[in-house]
Amino acid sequence: MVELSHYPTAIAQAAQRVNEIDSQLMAVQHQIDRFEGNADRAAAFDLDLKNDSQRKARRFEVLLVNQEYQTAMDTQMRLAAEKAHAIAHLEYLRNQFSVAKLEARLAIAHQLTDFESRELVGL
Repeated sequence: MVELSHYPTAIAQAAQRVNEIDSQLMAVQHQIDRFEGNADRAAAFDLDLKNDSQRKARRFEVLLVNQEYQTAMDTQMRLAAEKAHAIAHLEYLRNQFSVAKLEARLAIAHQLTDFESRELVGL
């Protein structure tokens, strides 16, 4: 177990890691949105497409063959899992800190009761 005074730093570092991953996720989402916008534009201006179903199918085809889009989607899934793990680690540290504080309080309470008991006995 970590020393009580080291928990705030560890918790701050874990929170920073969550923020870094969140920032990376936003960047990847922006990239995905660009790819999807380009696919929408390609489908919208294709004069051979007659209805929304054909446009949706064309959009899907455009995205399916776009390797960068597929890579961005894979990255997004990986980062989402990484963020979930980082959040779990952050919560673990916070809970561990709470337990350590309670244990420290309990130790102080035991010391006080031991002192009071000795004082009552006259030691």
